[in-house]
Amino acid sequence: MLFINTRPTVRAEQLNQFLQAKGYEVIDYPLLELIESPYSDELVRLYQQLAQTQVVVVVSPTAAEIGLRYLHRSGIDIQQLKHIQWVAVGKSTADYLARYQLNAEVPEIETSEGMLQLEMFKQTSRLKQIAFWRGEGGRQFMMQHLASQGIEVLNFVLYSRHCPLETVEYLPILTSRILAEQEKVWVLMSSEASWLNWLKLVEALPSVCHRCCYMVLGERLFHILMTYKNQQNAYYSVCRVDDLKPNTVLAQLEKDEGRL
Repeated sequence: MLFINTRPTVRAEQLNQFLQAKGYEVIDYPLLELIESPYSDELVRLYQQLAQTQVVVVVSPTAAEIGLRYLHRSGIDIQQLKHIQWVAVGKSTADYLARYQLNAEVPEIETSEGMLQLEMFKQTSRLKQIAFWRGEGGRQFMMQHLASQGIEVLNFVLYSRHCPLETVEYLPILTSRILAEQEKVWVLMSSEASWLNWLKLVEALPSVCHRCCYMVLGERLFHILMTYKNQQNAYYSVCRVDDLKPNTVLAQLEKDEGRL
């Protein structure tokens, strides 16, 4: 069975190795690459407000790495931020923050909807200001939801996301491989940005899009793919996982194969 992992290469490596050890054929096909944003006057302004913030949401290890490096550049001592509640999307992000003695809460479901289930976001009456360390275009739903409740949102855009040139160049080989495959072809989708890049790449090849089975992260992305499927009368299948731990992904694959 062919499994296509569309996550950025660094984030895909652990899952790829795990599935390969279980006998799956895995193709690393990143639909996003992360480009660091320059240290700007806007970031300087945001860092100056950070000590008054109650919560910092860090969406990825990349956001943690850039955010902490720019924090040092801003002249702020990390000890000044010990009173802040840190939220990390995923264990890898939490592990990176822990290197700097920052203990972060990790939501069970690694999506905006999952984070909103944390107790601190269920009782927002005392929450006045929250910061997001993120990539361009990410976590819009959560930020808009909190802003609508009168909470000030500090928006740290630490990197941008683009479809890698190598991904575009490899497309003819990948599409030929998909169309030649006799068994199911699984495609992992972890963000709306990845899905939109995928649709753009296969726009002229709807049979490739429809040939695949999509494993998506979280309820919101699941509904995005189902809505598109219904609008386009597509015949691909979609299943949902609530995290991207290797055992979770494997369990979903085995469930689909009838092995569980």
